[in-house]
Amino acid sequence: MERYHIALGLFGLVVLLTAWIPMAFRRLPLSLPIFCIAIGMLVGQTIFNPIAQLASFDSRLVIERVTEFTVIVALMGAGLKIDRRVGLRSWALTWRLLGIAMPLGIAMMAVGASWMLGLGAASAILLAATLAPTDPVLASDVQVGPPQTGKEDEVRFALTSEAGLNDGLSFPFVYLAIAIALSAEEPDWFSRWLLFDVLWRPFAGIAVGWLVGKVLGYATFRFPKQAALVRTGDGFVALGITCLAYSLTELMHGYGFVAVFVAALSFRTVERHHEFHKELHDFSEQIERLLMMVLLVCFGAAVSVGQLIGNVDWRLVAFALFVILIVRPASGWLSLPSVLPKGERAAVAVFGIRGVGSIYYLAFATGMATFEDVGLLWSAVALIVLASIVMHGLTVTPAMRWLDRRRRIIGDAHAD
Repeated sequence: MERYHIALGLFGLVVLLTAWIPMAFRRLPLSLPIFCIAIGMLVGQTIFNPIAQLASFDSRLVIERVTEFTVIVALMGAGLKIDRRVGLRSWALTWRLLGIAMPLGIAMMAVGASWMLGLGAASAILLAATLAPTDPVLASDVQVGPPQTGKEDEVRFALTSEAGLNDGLSFPFVYLAIAIALSAEEPDWFSRWLLFDVLWRPFAGIAVGWLVGKVLGYATFRFPKQAALVRTGDGFVALGITCLAYSLTELMHGYGFVAVFVAALSFRTVERHHEFHKELHDFSEQIERLLMMVLLVCFGAAVSVGQLIGNVDWRLVAFALFVILIVRPASGWLSLPSVLPKGERAAVAVFGIRGVGSIYYLAFATGMATFEDVGLLWSAVALIVLASIVMHGLTVTPAMRWLDRRRRIIGDAHAD
């Protein structure tokens, strides 16, 4: 009982630190995820290491469920804070990142994983697919501001909208890896993958998400007037929308990640400028930060005791640098139009942060099929997530400040 109370007290201390430290050190180029991992590494060296408490559970399943819930909460928050209407032109950068940068990046990483790490086709494609999404949980420093705040420049919008959709749209590639791993048991796997995983699942995610967002949007803002949900003023309505959109879509065998983000966008279209959107977003953001803190503290604790990165060697280090310094910047740069200012083009290309979504995909896929070198896959994902958090966390704040100053200078020059 004493250990429980001490652990509870440590949890409270960690929550307070994660709330206070970013404000105390906001002038420094240090992100909240870096602090969470550092705290986790310290906790990991004590008798209260949270990883040790998971020994009696199916840790893969625990990781899958916790990361899954964290991602869908983050996707709802990302969708709610986008003010821009969906369109071919207004979302042109997003479509380029999804349609060109992501497939190109997956192809480059799959070839690199096969050549540098010696992985077979299924494992190489799985590793590439898990590392493809720009993470909506850890990318808050490069995302748009809360609803109706006007903080929606091209860089922040592109990275926010990309993170909202590519977490679901990289799923077909994950299922491709699973299908290849199970191909001996299912001879017609390719046609099933193409029809079901590539065509049906995204369609179901978009359709159900749009419908849920519209219906709940009207229930919230329009009718019945005496019992409209907006009158409650409760931000936890966002959590209800998130869980309902996700569960209905998954029951229809669609992509729930896509549905949650689309539901948030659809919900905004019913009453785009209402103040209630800010309350919903703020609640989602608080839940997201709490979940992120717990996950990253556990991640840091696991790293500190040698778990997850036990197979790291020079090959994995080289592959991690290849993914972070070459694949994402190159694929992002090539996908973006040349008319975009070079500084903004470089920022969008570079700041494709890898994180919680990658961990979820790997936990999900390894529960669906047997892959070779699973330990190597976990070490690769953990190392790249850790490197991305540190490298991007140290550079994103000064880079975004520089871009903001540059925009103000150009704007003032045009005004004169």
